[in-house]
Amino acid sequence: MTADAIVLAGGRASRMGGIDKPAIMIGGRSMLDAALDSVRDCAEVVVVGPHRHELDARFGQVREVPPGSGPVAAIGTGLTALGSAAPWVVVLAADMPFLTDETVHELLRSAAASSADAVFAIDDSGRPQYLVGAWRRSALVTALAELGSLVNQPMKAIVPAATVLVELPDIADCDTHDEVRRARESFAADRAAPRLDLTEARERIGAGLTPLVAYEAALSEVAGAALAAPITAAGPLPRFDVSAMDGYAVCGDGPWQLRRDVGFAGGARPTGLLPGEAVRIATGAHVPDGTTSVVRDEFAALTGDELARLPDSPIRGDVRKSGEDSNIGDLVAPAGTRVTAALRSAAASVEVTTGTVRGPVRARIVMTGDEIRSTGPLQTGQTRDSIGPVLPDLLAGCGVRVVDRVHLRDTVHGFDDMLTDTADFDLLVVVGATGGGAADQLRTAIARAEADIVVPRLALRPGGSTIVAELPSGPTVLGLPGNPFAAIAVLLALTPAIVAARTGSPLPRAILGPLHNAAAITAPVHRITPARYASDGGWLGDPTVRTAHLAGLIDRDGLVIVPPDATDGTTVEFLPLLS
Repeated sequence: MTADAIVLAGGRASRMGGIDKPAIMIGGRSMLDAALDSVRDCAEVVVVGPHRHELDARFGQVREVPPGSGPVAAIGTGLTALGSAAPWVVVLAADMPFLTDETVHELLRSAAASSADAVFAIDDSGRPQYLVGAWRRSALVTALAELGSLVNQPMKAIVPAATVLVELPDIADCDTHDEVRRARESFAADRAAPRLDLTEARERIGAGLTPLVAYEAALSEVAGAALAAPITAAGPLPRFDVSAMDGYAVCGDGPWQLRRDVGFAGGARPTGLLPGEAVRIATGAHVPDGTTSVVRDEFAALTGDELARLPDSPIRGDVRKSGEDSNIGDLVAPAGTRVTAALRSAAASVEVTTGTVRGPVRARIVMTGDEIRSTGPLQTGQTRDSIGPVLPDLLAGCGVRVVDRVHLRDTVHGFDDMLTDTADFDLLVVVGATGGGAADQLRTAIARAEADIVVPRLALRPGGSTIVAELPSGPTVLGLPGNPFAAIAVLLALTPAIVAARTGSPLPRAILGPLHNAAAITAPVHRITPARYASDGGWLGDPTVRTAHLAGLIDRDGLVIVPPDATDGTTVEFLPLLS
């Protein structure tokens, strides 16, 4: 898709003392160079801001009038200066050090796949970044013309109604000296710890997390745990010889004389049979001594008190012998087996009600952000907590027992107590504060806590800012993006691996199948998107999804993980929605 680009490199930088912010060096290049590198494939590029003698001549340079009159005025000036007439215009601010050409390519891919007038990036916390966008040129011209004066207008004044929001990794801007410092630290950390794809992340989790301490427990109380030692039968199954069918216990070849007594499951055992005798018996009843077989009702002919086998009916024993299924000492389940309803039932049937287990994993949920409110009326600038209330159900589906859910304000040292007072949980699930923005404090708090970082970031969209770490005191930290869909998607993708590592159980078997429209979804990194079952097997995924809420999961069967460069019919992993 052909596009021009406007790079905004002016602004007052008032929170940084009026310095030349685009010229700040981060990761070996200026933030302006980062923006220009990201639009290198555009047809024409105009930089709006003070004239810079060092810029390559292929970049046009203009200055908004009056200088410092805001981004809308700068966009208007840049649009007028573009000599090309490409149908799309990319608009970028030159204060985002992590921009890449893939950022722009993804904006334009999303634009090509939609009928929207503009496509904007959203950051890891779910906030739209209107200065990282691709505009339909005609829509941008119209929006600017309708304003009249462009001076000091807010960006929202020109945002069209028909927009698409796309979560892109690492688009946090730098508006303060502290944010610049953290961006430089992040660059250094990224060099030391590259992004992991989901397979690598799961392997790191399996190898890097410490199993929970094993203990003895009633199996009925530890759903979601896993056996730390094998379970063996404490009694035979069946405990005694029982009838496998409703019918008649008989002795000998027949015909037989039917007695008046009846054998019921759980009732008194009928007295022993003599040759030629029969007694009515129910499934599961203890057969009397002398029983040679059970004649099923459908194979029996009764005339008065005389019982005979119907001609041509098969001759079967239909008696389950004591210990036929399991004898004392037989293995019921090996170590590592999840404590499920099936396991509890099988253990109870051989007189086992307790076992040595690890888990279940106990979790504390931490919702972050001053703007988040769970209950009560919303105040200016606040937004409803739309994912905190559903996380316990989703975690329970992964075998995690939630002990509480708390809200943490955006403060520099807000996480410190949370990361040290860990006696009551094994897993700390943090939503938000994982990116590089001013309010994103989790990574620095993890560093202060001297935690072992297991997964530094993911090569995944959405969800790239995810972090997994193990605290010195033992609990695991799962830091999720604040963006609702990204948080849920990563939680479903990684929590089973965390539970497996902490409980000493194997990873659940992956559900695999063809994705019929993979080519419309694939990207340079793994993507995770809602999907529904296809009538002919496999799945159909959603090429685009609004990630700031969970409406995209309504009427969907689960999520698919789409590898890079996938083609239609590529085999993908499917994550069922658990609640």
